[in-house]
Amino acid sequence: MTQADLGRWGGRRYYSLDCCLRETFGEKVYKITLNGGMSCPNRDGHIGTGGCIFCSAKGSGDFAGNAALSVTEQLAEGKKALLAKRPVHSYIAYFQAFTNTYAPVSYLEKIFTEAIQDPDVRALSIATRPDCLGSDVLELLERLNRIKPVWVELGLQTIHEETARFIRRGYSLDVFDRAVADLRRLGITVIVHVILFLPGETEDRMLETVDYLNSRDIQGIKLQLLHVLEGTDLAGIYRDHPFHTPDMEEYIRILGRCIARLRPDIAVHRLTGDGPKDLLIAPLWTGAKRTVLNRLNQYLKENDLWQGKEYYG
Repeated sequence: MTQADLGRWGGRRYYSLDCCLRETFGEKVYKITLNGGMSCPNRDGHIGTGGCIFCSAKGSGDFAGNAALSVTEQLAEGKKALLAKRPVHSYIAYFQAFTNTYAPVSYLEKIFTEAIQDPDVRALSIATRPDCLGSDVLELLERLNRIKPVWVELGLQTIHEETARFIRRGYSLDVFDRAVADLRRLGITVIVHVILFLPGETEDRMLETVDYLNSRDIQGIKLQLLHVLEGTDLAGIYRDHPFHTPDMEEYIRILGRCIARLRPDIAVHRLTGDGPKDLLIAPLWTGAKRTVLNRLNQYLKENDLWQGKEYYG
């Protein structure tokens, strides 16, 4: 890594979302999390009824907007909250809760168009499942992507089928690969969610997931530690048969390996999580997000690690 890399990455040793946004839009851009009022095929009986074992009652949208409000109203509330903290005028409309392409295309077109037509919205980000991207949905996303950039976030979590069955992911790896290929054929940015320290996953297995994604045409990644949240099936498993959850130093070490292994052009959208404090059972130390990120930056410097170091061998 050169001084130019450090300068481009804002002094960090990885290609952060903040750096990516500044390069793409020429300014700092903030996300507003939205709730489209959708469900998930892994909850409504189409695939399953319990959802993934780690997923909260709000479908990983604990910090998303109020589904009772229109998209325009949710955006207005999000802008107001951000403006109270800092001068902001550019946003990403982020549909976060549950599976955000799991609805009739007519409805998806209505809410996505409402978001993308907001003059302050610079891009549309949609969290979904790889098995919820039919040809009609892809056609819609292609049209929207001609108006403003569309990002699609896919919840992969792991490449290992045994773990995927345990967490009740509900689709096989080839479905993910097909979704990535379809989205990239349309020029749509792909961001992939990965969960570290899923029960039974060794360090080698976690790194194998990173290696696999390096070989795929993805543009972003979210790395997150597994959270045990109240009200999930995972919480019951944890109470009955406690499994290993890392302390902060162990997590930082593995995270450092993942970053060093990661292809350097992949933007890192997340390095830790924001589990709701009133629901978080373990690991409790993850509530101090700023402390975790500061320790990570210190660890990378101490060990002379940076994104791509191990990727290049």
